[in-house]
Amino acid sequence: MKNLLSRFRKDESGATAIEYGLIAVLIGVAIIAGATALGTTLNSTFQGVADNPNLGAGAGAGGDAGGDAGGDAGGAGASGG
Repeated sequence: MKNLLSRFRKDESGATAIEYGLIAVLIGVAIIAGATALGTTLNSTFQGVADNPNLGAGAGAGGDAGGDAGGDAGGAGASGG
């Protein structure tokens, strides 16, 4: 019986399992905190776009015009060659 208690006192496998459990909980908390922060940032970004839909349209129109011109030039080169 004395030998059994001595072995039980020296056994550290339970402590290791608890440590791994605590690490898993900390990782979970970090993931939840990061997802919450990312969600808040995305929400404010999309809300800004919803509040000012014409703000992005001006920049997009310039980009589309440049893309169309490049596409036409590329198309003419492909047809000519």
